[in-house]
Amino acid sequence: MGFILKLILTGAAAMIAAYVLPGVSIDGFLTALILALVLAVLDAIVRPVLVFLTIPVTILTLGLFLLVINAVIILLADWLVAGFDVAGFFWALLFSLVLSIVSAILDMIF
Repeated sequence: MGFILKLILTGAAAMIAAYVLPGVSIDGFLTALILALVLAVLDAIVRPVLVFLTIPVTILTLGLFLLVINAVIILLADWLVAGFDVAGFFWALLFSLVLSIVSAILDMIF
């Protein structure tokens, strides 16, 4: 039950983030739920590989390179999910930041 609630909250957070950012668009809530599922899978599989491969750069930048990894994961999700469009790397970076903030707020509420 917790995983399904987390997916719904992440989908709602994605809808809110897409509403706030003009460079990001999501067709509907079903697309947002699919996006949440794809992001969960990418975070579980791709993110650890990218983090491991970029350990020297991450240490050199004091962890700020993790933001770039988040943006790359958003761009991968853009490529995989029809109905989810990101205008570029900058918008993917902003979307990941806003998505994290809105998800944290929704997690605190629920």
